Amino acid sequence: MDESVMRKEPLGNGFSVFVSENHTFGTDAVLLSHFASAKKTDHAVDLGTGCGIIPMLWFREGKLQAAYGVDISEEAATLAKRSAEENGKAGQFTVLCSDLKELKGKIPFGAQTLVTCNPPYKAPSAGLKNADERQRVARHEVACTLRDIVATASKLLQTAGRFCVCHRPERLAELLDLMREYGLEPKRMRLVCQRMGEEPWLVLVEGKKCAHTGLRIAPTLYVEENGGFSPEMIRIYGAYKEAYLT
Repeated sequence: MDESVMRKEPLGNGFSVFVSENHTFGTDAVLLSHFASAKKTDHAVDLGTGCGIIPMLWFREGKLQAAYGVDISEEAATLAKRSAEENGKAGQFTVLCSDLKELKGKIPFGAQTLVTCNPPYKAPSAGLKNADERQRVARHEVACTLRDIVATASKLLQTAGRFCVCHRPERLAELLDLMREYGLEPKRMRLVCQRMGEEPWLVLVEGKKCAHTGLRIAPTLYVEENGGFSPEMIRIYGAYKEAYLT
């Protein structure tokens, strides 16, 4: 990969992540990282890791010992590996350039305690597809479907392991149905609105493998308040806000 297309994004606390025009990150990834709240004891896998932003945020907070990142894009995998090296985490963050449907033998199945995914939001038949293949794969389910993601997460997780995902609210019913079909019982959900009085633009869901029924719906998260970031968003952005957003 030509290093001239990379740029370094500061995350605060001395951490940074390499991004490109095709593989950057948004608020949804930051929110998913916070929602999943990795622990030091977790054996984590981030599916569709892109530039590696979600694991890098966990490492920045000292919340994780080791993780796998999986992405089908060579460009994304290169960025994630470079980010791991830059932050001294190359020995703790293993990046695989792989189709997530072909992980058998690459990551131990039935042994992971946390799987996250910020997936393509658009179904294969939804809307116009971007002419750039990299953008198309990132935004549309052309390389993998939502079913593929949930099925893979179920294979990776051990009993009581957690699957945390973000998606558009219009696909919530489909997501919950698939999670239950693959033994990932929905246990926690949170809606995200840009500001009070608007419909949610994102939903965060956590499922546990082989868990009993019982879904807890957390209070709605508002990104903006009084013309600026809400106090909760400021806390979630944390050191990243201090490094970049101010």
